[in-house]
Amino acid sequence: MSDLTVEMVQRGRGPSSEEATRRREIARDMRSAREKLNSTTGLERAFDYELLRVYAQYRSGAGIPLALFAVAMALAAVIWVPPMVAGMWALCVFVAITLNTAQSRRFLRLDPEEVSHALWRRRFAVGDGVQSVCWSLMVGLALTGGRVFALFGLVIAAAVSTMLAATIPAAAVAGLVPLCLATLSYLAVTRETDAVMLVIMAVGSQIFFLSLSQRLYTSTVGALQSRAEKDAIFAELEQAKANSDEARRRAEEANLAKSRFLATMSHELRTPLNAILGFSEVMKNEVFGAHQAPSYREYSNDIHDSGMHLLNLINEILDLSRIEAGRYELNEEAVQLAGIVDECRHMIGLRARAKSQSFEQFVDDSLPRLWADERALRQIVLNLLSNAVKFTPPGGEITLKVGWTSSGGQYLAVKDSGPGIPEDEMDTVMSSFGRGSLAIKTAEQGSGLGLPIVKGLVELHGGSFLLKSKLREGTEVIVMLPASRVMDTLPAVDFEAEAKKAEAKPGRRRMARVA
Repeated sequence: MSDLTVEMVQRGRGPSSEEATRRREIARDMRSAREKLNSTTGLERAFDYELLRVYAQYRSGAGIPLALFAVAMALAAVIWVPPMVAGMWALCVFVAITLNTAQSRRFLRLDPEEVSHALWRRRFAVGDGVQSVCWSLMVGLALTGGRVFALFGLVIAAAVSTMLAATIPAAAVAGLVPLCLATLSYLAVTRETDAVMLVIMAVGSQIFFLSLSQRLYTSTVGALQSRAEKDAIFAELEQAKANSDEARRRAEEANLAKSRFLATMSHELRTPLNAILGFSEVMKNEVFGAHQAPSYREYSNDIHDSGMHLLNLINEILDLSRIEAGRYELNEEAVQLAGIVDECRHMIGLRARAKSQSFEQFVDDSLPRLWADERALRQIVLNLLSNAVKFTPPGGEITLKVGWTSSGGQYLAVKDSGPGIPEDEMDTVMSSFGRGSLAIKTAEQGSGLGLPIVKGLVELHGGSFLLKSKLREGTEVIVMLPASRVMDTLPAVDFEAEAKKAEAKPGRRRMARVA
């Protein structure tokens, strides 16, 4: 079993997202390297087939245009050679084109898994070489005066051959060599300057077409690699979506199990707690007579206080679990925020007076009512005031503010004069069961659920929660409720005007009947 680290506890079991991404990249690189080792071209094996397929598609689609070009060349060559010779040359080229087209279509019909890449690469190279030899036979026109026309035809044939065979470099070279040799053979017939310049230009054009085919090959390989990377990304996204769906399903099952567990345990814990609280209260109040030993009364008080603390903790856990699960239902009604704050201050006042703490209030009593859950608002205010009393030292001051927000909503601010919260512990304080280091040292014991519950209840009302704190200056919590929760005051009803309208309506109806 692997060691459990703090990082693993924070993010859960399993690797982090960065580590998972790095592992996927390593696996993809290893798979690519393995396929390159099994390939004959140094590329991935899937690329070998794709390059052959593209070549076959080009060849099978160019059969008819090449045949028509050969016929046009043969008809034009009749000017310099007998029709029979031109026809035989055209027939030879046509047969080579037909064989290459048939071979390409046969390749396209084969199962990709059964294709021998090296064998078909050689076949295509041989087919291109044979077809180029047939094209190069037009060199015979040089002996009859059609020198420029023949060079033009050889250049066009070289351009077509290298472009069609660009995805197989060996086939492109095999198709270009016979044409280059045929072009250079003109130098054996004549040494005229014009003829030499034409031959040099023709050979240079053919070599340029070969370089273009190499660039086309490079761009095709790049396009295949981009498509492979895109397919890999899509596959990873689909896998990630499947993992996300599975994780969501497990999270929902875990959440349901947690809800069932909390519902069961709350019942199982509250039943004995009721007995503990009831009997401890009887013993604490000495209902059946005074204790013979004074320590028994202290023990009874400790039992009762501990039971109340446990009951409050259970209630807070249940409230937080309902909020996180989205099952906390708001029982909304018209409530007065200032009145709730004043009632809660009176409830907390006894604890504050025990620590010689004072309250300073800045409450706008003219605020209209809010459409909200009174129990939730009361819990928000009680939690904030309880925290303020906990963290404020004896003799300190707690400030309460209730008023309008700039957007037309209402806000509640509770500020204490306690030790404050370090900036790096803000997230810890806002997490469930999280408590700051200064709170552990100076404050009373608590569950660490007060602020998360407050934040969750405020967000259920569509409001916002702001926590501000500085060391040795205290902490301020601001709860802002939206303007949509504020109930506008309806205009006063003019009873005299309403009575006049009511009297006028029957009169109109009587007039209508008379008419």
